[in-house]
Amino acid sequence: MDFFTILLQPQTIGPLCLTLKVMVVSGLLHLICSIFLGYYLTSGKSMLRSIVDFLVTLPLVFPPIATGFILLMLLGRAGLIGQVLPIKIVFSFPGVVIAAFVAGLPLVVKPVEAALRGNVKPLAEASRILGKNEWQTFWFVLLPNVRRNLAAGWFLALGRSLGEVGITLMLGGNIIGRTNTLSLEIYNAVFSGEFERALVLSSLIGLFSLTIFIALKKLSAV
Repeated sequence: MDFFTILLQPQTIGPLCLTLKVMVVSGLLHLICSIFLGYYLTSGKSMLRSIVDFLVTLPLVFPPIATGFILLMLLGRAGLIGQVLPIKIVFSFPGVVIAAFVAGLPLVVKPVEAALRGNVKPLAEASRILGKNEWQTFWFVLLPNVRRNLAAGWFLALGRSLGEVGITLMLGGNIIGRTNTLSLEIYNAVFSGEFERALVLSSLIGLFSLTIFIALKKLSAV
């Protein structure tokens, strides 16, 4: 069976489309949340900020499968958060999106936070001295000066979301035709002995990864 025959099979197209949808939605969430979280974490010191910083950083140092289990306990129908939500999170598309979002969040927040704590700080102080309020300083001074850090972190977050398995397995459940992303479908193909299909799926992820790598190289060369 050749590459394109496997590529055009429904069991390949389905996970591919799902993965692209998840990347689009989680990517938008990363852009929005990373900017505000980065600004929030650098705008002062408090116990709440320390807790938020810990929660944002946790996916970097905590095993994905354990992170997924905690989220499952929180967002499941009987969970502390899940029981009051109007929509079903676990074993659904929103669950897969949340898994990708949580996995990639620290990779985009931390570069923004580092940039805001660095050489951009004197510019913010100058803006305040000139009479600009906090929102004007943020939108017209801080944000334009951290856009490269934001872009680099965003590409890294996309790559991490693309390869996410552990959290997705817990929240999405690897339901064929509904929540099986490309990464999970590689596992499914290997488990069922379809090594050729697993190779094709791995090639697709490799192509996405190469595209992200090229974008990062071009960004660093600017």
